[in-house]
Amino acid sequence: MARLIRAASVDRVLVDRGLEHSEFEAGDWDPGFRVAQAGRRAVHVFWDGPGEADQLEAITTELRNEGLHVVPTQQDRGGRRRLEVTRP
Repeated sequence: MARLIRAASVDRVLVDRGLEHSEFEAGDWDPGFRVAQAGRRAVHVFWDGPGEADQLEAITTELRNEGLHVVPTQQDRGGRRRLEVTRP
């Protein structure tokens, strides 16, 4: 069963790896990542900008190297790609 995980801890791992946050400016997103708490035992990671699939794959590798469990998913009805991150 997955253990408690916080979005802030996943965010810290990615920032420590040199990734930058996305920002909404002038009606559009600057490229980067976002994390969102998805309950007590899961965090979602999104990539805003070009190269979404490649960036999410690279993020998956970084998070797995930290010992986290990562499953690529997609929001309902053809929505955004995202990573679901949990602690094993």
